[in-house]
Amino acid sequence: MLPGEGLGGSPGTGVLGYPGRAMATRIPTSVLLDDLLRDARTDRVTLGWLVHALGDRSFGLVMLLLALLGVMPGASGVVGPLLGILAVQMLLGRAGPVFPATVAKRSFRTQGLARTLGRAVPVLRRVEGFIHPRWPVPFAALRRGVGVLVLLLGALLLAPIPLSNIPPALAIVLIAIAYLEEDGLLLCVALAVAVLMLAVAAGAVWQAMGELGWVRGFF
Repeated sequence: MLPGEGLGGSPGTGVLGYPGRAMATRIPTSVLLDDLLRDARTDRVTLGWLVHALGDRSFGLVMLLLALLGVMPGASGVVGPLLGILAVQMLLGRAGPVFPATVAKRSFRTQGLARTLGRAVPVLRRVEGFIHPRWPVPFAALRRGVGVLVLLLGALLLAPIPLSNIPPALAIVLIAIAYLEEDGLLLCVALAVAVLMLAVAAGAVWQAMGELGWVRGFF
């Protein structure tokens, strides 16, 4: 997904506003991920390399890759801030993700990324059978709202509770797939899941604060 370009592209553009890219020739996300590491000739790849390799769909795919990495044990401390940077740039209306040089040069083990993608690609192939462009929605208009939710979900990844990183990471995966496949129905479902998850987290924090006596004056 390329922020700033929605379903209402100009004449001669595809469904996301990409020149010459029509829905019929749209490359499935699973194919892009399956081919991603073929050009990687080193033991480690950088975030900057990933953004460059993903091209005009870098925003949605970087969000998806970070969310998939966020499911891995011990990765949420790095993934959470990176998703925060991504979300802020969505709020600012950037055309694509831009990371500071120190962040862009941060590397991941190619083998670990390949294992993560190896688990994700077969699942994506199956879900792509029923996820497709439908329920046209103004993705560009929703971009800032989605950025807020991704920012908050990224913050949840940092919660110091075992396995608490998995639900918000999976919610971001749903949002990213909805953007990549231009599926308005899935996007609505993903946003509803994200809002529900944030409401549950807020309720838990409020209850904990009440038990500690920090919000006693409000009862």
